[in-house]
Amino acid sequence: MRNRRAAVAAAATAVSLALTLTACGQSGEGGSEEDKGDAKGATVGIAMPTKSSERWIADGDNVVKHLESKGYKTKLVFGEDDPDQQVAQVENLITQDVKALIVAAIDNKSLNNVLQQAKDADIPVISYDRLILGTENVDYYASFDNEKVGELQGDYIVDKLGLKDGSEKGPFNIELFAGSNDDNNTRYFFQGAMNVLQPYIDKKQLVVKSGQTELNQVTTLRWDGGTAQKRMDDILTSSYKTGRVDAVLSPYDGISIGILSALKSDDYGSKNKPLPIVTGQDAEVASVKSIIADQQSMTVYKDTRELAKVATNMVDALLTDKEPEVNDTKTYDNGAKVVPAYLLEPVAVDEANYQETVVDSGYIKESDLK
Repeated sequence: MRNRRAAVAAAATAVSLALTLTACGQSGEGGSEEDKGDAKGATVGIAMPTKSSERWIADGDNVVKHLESKGYKTKLVFGEDDPDQQVAQVENLITQDVKALIVAAIDNKSLNNVLQQAKDADIPVISYDRLILGTENVDYYASFDNEKVGELQGDYIVDKLGLKDGSEKGPFNIELFAGSNDDNNTRYFFQGAMNVLQPYIDKKQLVVKSGQTELNQVTTLRWDGGTAQKRMDDILTSSYKTGRVDAVLSPYDGISIGILSALKSDDYGSKNKPLPIVTGQDAEVASVKSIIADQQSMTVYKDTRELAKVATNMVDALLTDKEPEVNDTKTYDNGAKVVPAYLLEPVAVDEANYQETVVDSGYIKESDLK
């Protein structure tokens, strides 16, 4: 990931013409001045995965706010983690004559047919946070440096267990969790974390007592906390009749809360059985409160307000015959094309810096943490 960042600037020049053609439509010709003026006031469709996560509610609200501040109308829908429902919603948005689509996919391969309908209607598509796979009909991708998210989680575990700088500490027991197998980000999060953790597993300083180390063994469908809690319960029952869990790689705060529930049910968090290190992602209020209470260890903060701005700016550029800004033109191959992307930087957050990162920045109100 770091090496390819150095190549971004050179690659951006090479793809400038291709991006301009995408922005202007298949003909490659710019619209008339009248067309450009008509873009303001156009309606943009926004499809988010679910209202069951505070993160996605905030994303939807922020995208709407930024689009409306630029003079666009919006139609916001939530698919409630049902891929079929999301497909129907996007199809409905197309029939309502939206001029652009921002889509955070529930299932990264379920939208191919409906996005062909968008293409046929000359509706550009921004893949939001989760890359849509297997279709050429995705124009741009707005997200975070997803491999870096996993690296931050892995680095935190290694640092807190004191494994850096050639230390021979250990062995420590660790269990691994990953996100939903139908979300392309899952692969990047896990890869980033394992880039950090695998050398210590190979040296047996970290031991996965369950034996579940492959991505397809550790995914959590729909990022569901209850599913994660059940799996953690099963691991504790089957693999920890002796010994203790020292760390859990968790990719997302909702999963972390489920994992912690299972651990606390097994008497972790008591005086004689402290909780292990538990990572997370998204800086959700419940998890920041858990961090303050010395339960969850850390989360990865991704300022989704900035992500909403990136997606909004991409739409605005596409609808006014401008070239959207990107900073990655090589990494995100969806199986049909390399999708030009703009990636934001994530930040590790724990008890030491939550105040300055998520509270002082206004991302979370201090009153919400009481």
